[in-house]
Amino acid sequence: MTYDPETSQTPESSPTSSSPNDHGGARMSTWDMMAANDSRPVPAFLLESAQAEMGNEPLDTERYTSAEFFRAECRKMWPNVWQFVARQEELPEPGDYVLYENAGRSFLVTRQPDGSLRAFHNVCLHRGRKLRTETGWAEYFQCPYHGFTWNTDGSIKHIPCRWDFPHLADEDLNLPEAQVGEWAGYVFLKEAAGGPTLEEYLAPLPEQFDRWSHERAYTTSWVAKVIPANWKACAEAFMEAYHVSTTHPQIMGFTGDVNSKYNLYSDHVNIAITPFGVLSPTLGVSGDEQEIINNFLKYNGRVVTPGTSIDVPEGRTARATMGDFNRRRFSELFGQDLDHASDAEVQDALTYNVFPNFSPWGGFQPTVVYRWRPWPDERHTLMEVRLLGRLKPGEEAPVPSMKLLQPDEKFGDYLGQLGVVLEQDMDNLPHVQTGMEASPTGKLNLAHYQESRIRHFHQTLDKYLAH
Repeated sequence: MTYDPETSQTPESSPTSSSPNDHGGARMSTWDMMAANDSRPVPAFLLESAQAEMGNEPLDTERYTSAEFFRAECRKMWPNVWQFVARQEELPEPGDYVLYENAGRSFLVTRQPDGSLRAFHNVCLHRGRKLRTETGWAEYFQCPYHGFTWNTDGSIKHIPCRWDFPHLADEDLNLPEAQVGEWAGYVFLKEAAGGPTLEEYLAPLPEQFDRWSHERAYTTSWVAKVIPANWKACAEAFMEAYHVSTTHPQIMGFTGDVNSKYNLYSDHVNIAITPFGVLSPTLGVSGDEQEIINNFLKYNGRVVTPGTSIDVPEGRTARATMGDFNRRRFSELFGQDLDHASDAEVQDALTYNVFPNFSPWGGFQPTVVYRWRPWPDERHTLMEVRLLGRLKPGEEAPVPSMKLLQPDEKFGDYLGQLGVVLEQDMDNLPHVQTGMEASPTGKLNLAHYQESRIRHFHQTLDKYLAH
């Protein structure tokens, strides 16, 4: 796929989703052209183009393999970024707390009596034991070693044999605190003081997501697995659709992989928009619309119930037909009138990335949320996948818990066809890691446009490491 830095636009396109791609000598269609033909207006912010010229220099494999590079990330980057910690439904009541651990740090994020949230380092100030080793509820935090006890607001409550610590004042024993921010039901923390507010950090994501009501979202599934690969390599597998034709060939019959649009916003936010309901241009053939929708129904269990059948009316496209079906289905599922929703917003993958490790999908559909954490070193990652539904008026969200898969368990056992696709990515990643470690050149060469989000990610990382 070519890219014109002078105009910051993807190439001109034919209006048909079945045109062969430019590798076959013809122009490929783009997501913008498809969106122009949607049956409802697509939000203007999705139609905007936001790119930047970032060069074509290769990446060093040491970014993924070096223990020294990893230590620099832990020291210079992780304390200074806003990190997605939890969803609001995980700690609904005062005293509820979430244990959040990442990059050598451990935190307790606690719901206060006034409903606010605070985050404290999960370390006893006496002999350094962790105060808690799992998420739960607490009236106070007592160290299981010697009994030093803190209130849930971080103030010291009790010191056994207080007479033996005359050199310590109570005010010196408050648990060290991290910043906490909330947006649309998502909870974040930032270890270091100062820096951008959460709203500044996330911009323009909150403005765009205001349309999709994530404050009404709740976790319906939450599955995780430890992957033997660097956390960045895992995250980058979800930053581009260029790999679809080789890694996920079964979805090419309804996925416009190389038609994807990539926008780069702030240092911290970007998006990939991958169209569904169309044939992959890499197939180089015209697609029967009924066959396209049959493939969609067979391999995309995230948005349809297995066994569903849909007939494409004469003269209609699979994309428009799927849009009609999903508007009706999600309106009923969410208790919300979605007649205004575009075809793109009820079927396409609107995959946002918030630096460094948070990826929520946009749109009016069951939402996918990814998170990647080093677990515990540069060669292993905790890969988490959540599915979010929407609460109908009057409904209350259940409190979710994470299912940690064993090495022999599969995402597909819990997430259906989405899990099958994920496992295909997981099969690549261990060999990506060992391949980079064995690389004779020590270099990775990226596509200029289709892998632009990866280069954007690393340029932001470099800004943190430079300080």
